[in-house]
Amino acid sequence: MSDAVAETTSDFEQILGYRFRDRNLLERALTHKSYANERRQTSSSHNERLEFLGDTVLGFVIGEHIYRAFPNLQEGALSKIKAHLVSASTLAAKGREIGIGRYLRMGAGEARSGGAEKLSLLADGFEAVIAAIYLDGGLPAAEAFLRRVFGPDISGIDIGDLSFQDYKTALQESAQALGLPLPDYRIVDEYGPDHEKVFVIQVFWNGEAFAYGRGASKREAQRKAAKEALKKLGRLPA
Repeated sequence: MSDAVAETTSDFEQILGYRFRDRNLLERALTHKSYANERRQTSSSHNERLEFLGDTVLGFVIGEHIYRAFPNLQEGALSKIKAHLVSASTLAAKGREIGIGRYLRMGAGEARSGGAEKLSLLADGFEAVIAAIYLDGGLPAAEAFLRRVFGPDISGIDIGDLSFQDYKTALQESAQALGLPLPDYRIVDEYGPDHEKVFVIQVFWNGEAFAYGRGASKREAQRKAAKEALKKLGRLPA
């Protein structure tokens, strides 16, 4: 492994909160097939196979986590929660949160076309990293990483509303339809220890507070704030 790659993976290990015994696993997890193809490398040098394994590990760990977190929910509700948490959009958001796009190695063409921000590459890379952690440190290491990353999302789930609608997009579309400026989300408060942090976010229009939401993650608080704003606009039942 080159010094440059070693430095990059070392930086990324700090973000992940996990140090690899075999850094080649992390290097492969961060290598897109376009990079390997340009260099005529074998399929074992890029992350597609790791994506497959990471998807399996992710499904198992998240499934067990929500099974234990929501002991009174039936299978249908648990399936909705799991489908939301392991969806491509959620995984891409998680990949973006840890800055995986900055560390992905991809071919020149893929890079020019904005590959570092593509939903599919971010989600696939995130799954590959899960697999790399699993292969390097076993299930306990992968489970610890996933619980850390998804814990706030799971604790912030509103079991009274398992539709997982994209309220932020709906609010933006409603604002445009009504000729209103786009909503501005601002953190107005946060409290609690790091492992149980609570965020309070307000939706502002024209500099004035319009609605607020509270959640265990910024994303969940924004979602709830957008939902409340839609209710005030008459776009959702109060």
